[in-house]
Amino acid sequence: MTRRHGCVLLSAITALIVALSAAIYLGAAAEHGPGRRTDAALAAPPGARNAAPVSTGVWVGTWSAAPAGGEPGTETDGMAGRTVRNVVHTSVGGTSARVTLSNLYGTGPLTVTHATLAVAAADDSAAADPDTLRRLTFGGATTVVVPAGGRAVSDAVTVAVPSDSDVLVSTYSPTSAGPVTYHPRARQTSYVAEGESTEDVTGAAFTGTSAYWRYLTALDVLSNEADGTVVALGDSITDGVTSTTGANRRWPDVLADRLRTAAASSAGDTAPRYGVVNAGISGNQVLVDDPRRGASGLNRFERDVLDRTNVKVVVIDLGINDILRNKRVADPQAIVDGLRTLADRAHAHGIRVVGTTLTPFRGHRGYTDAREDVRRRVNAAIRAGGVYDAVVDLDQALRDPYDPRSLRAEYDSGDHLHPSDRGYRKMAQSVDLTKLEGSAPAEL
Repeated sequence: MTRRHGCVLLSAITALIVALSAAIYLGAAAEHGPGRRTDAALAAPPGARNAAPVSTGVWVGTWSAAPAGGEPGTETDGMAGRTVRNVVHTSVGGTSARVTLSNLYGTGPLTVTHATLAVAAADDSAAADPDTLRRLTFGGATTVVVPAGGRAVSDAVTVAVPSDSDVLVSTYSPTSAGPVTYHPRARQTSYVAEGESTEDVTGAAFTGTSAYWRYLTALDVLSNEADGTVVALGDSITDGVTSTTGANRRWPDVLADRLRTAAASSAGDTAPRYGVVNAGISGNQVLVDDPRRGASGLNRFERDVLDRTNVKVVVIDLGINDILRNKRVADPQAIVDGLRTLADRAHAHGIRVVGTTLTPFRGHRGYTDAREDVRRRVNAAIRAGGVYDAVVDLDQALRDPYDPRSLRAEYDSGDHLHPSDRGYRKMAQSVDLTKLEGSAPAEL
C-alpha cells in the first residue's frame, strides 16, 4: 500500500468514527434528554425545559409504603377505568425521580396505560404544578404490564422534586387485575377520577377521595441532599395510625425533619445525610403472617428493606403485636430471636441496624400482666445488647414515670397503645442521629 493510499484510508476511517460517535451522541440525547417530546415522555413547557436541573447525585428513597394486602371490595373490578392519584410526601429532594408500582396481591396482570408524576400545586390537593408534570415510561414504553405478584420500576424523569413536599403519582388501568395492592391507614388523602385523567393538572376530574395508597410503593430521587436511605420497619406505631391526617407527623416524618435540619446547620458535619422511608404496616408482627396485616417482618424484610434504594440503616420497631395478638402468652425468646435474625440479614448486606425497645400499653384492651411481663423481658434482652448495633429506648422515653407500664398522658393518643402527635415527635427526638451512621459489623 502506497503512502497516499494509506492516508486516504486513515482519513476515511477517522470520518467514519466521527460520524458514528455523532450518531450515538444524538441518539442518546434523543432518548434521555430532558426536553424530548414523544409518546414515551411528557416534557415540560419550553421555559421549564431550559431550566431543567442537572441530574447529579445519588439515588435514594424519599418515600415508601409497604404493600399490606388486597383492598377489600376490589376483587372483581379492581380500579378498572379509573385514575388513581396518590399523594405522597418527600423526605429529601432531587433532580430526577422514579416510582415503583406493585401488583403483589393482584390475581391477574395489571395493565397501566398512562402514568404521570408531578409536584402538587398545594398541600392536600389533587392539583399539580403544570411545569412539573411528567409522563412516566417503563422501559421506554408508556404502557406497562405488571404480572400478578410482581412489580415494575419506571424510567427516571428529570424534574425538580423539593424536599418536605407533596408529590402526585397518577396511574390509569383500563382493565382489572383483581384485588388492588394497597396500603391502608395512609393518614393522607389521595384521589380518584373516572376515566383517564393522569395529565389533569387542575385536579377537577378527581372527585373521589381515598384514605389508601394504591399500587404505588416507592418514590426514589436522584439527590444531592442525601447519601443514602433510612428504612423505618415497624407496625402501626411506625405507620402512624393515630397521627393527624395530612400533617405528616408520623415519627419517621419527624426523623426526616430532624435530619434535614441537621444537614443545613453547623451540625451537618456530624449528622448523616439520609432520606427516610416508612415500612410500617399496622398490626404487623415479627414472626407471624396475617392476611389482613401483611407478611411478617421476617417474610417481608427483603422486599421492604433490602430491596429499597441505597439503604444504609434500618430502624426496627417491631414486636408489640407478637405479644398482643398471640392468644397464648408469647415466648419472649422467640421474639428476640426473630429480631436478631432481621439484624443478621441486614448485616449480611452491609446495613446498620438500630432497634427500639417496646413501648408501654397498660389500659389498652389487650393488656394483661402476663403480656406486660413478656414486653419487659423482650426489652431487657434488647437493652443487654447482642440484638442491634444501637438501641433507642422508646420505653423509657414515653412511659409514665409514676406507672412505667403506661404511656405518659401527653404522649398517649387515648387508646393507651399508640402515641399522640406529641408522642411521635418524642420518639423521633429520642433517636441519636449519630447512631444512624456507621458500618455494619463485619461478617466473620
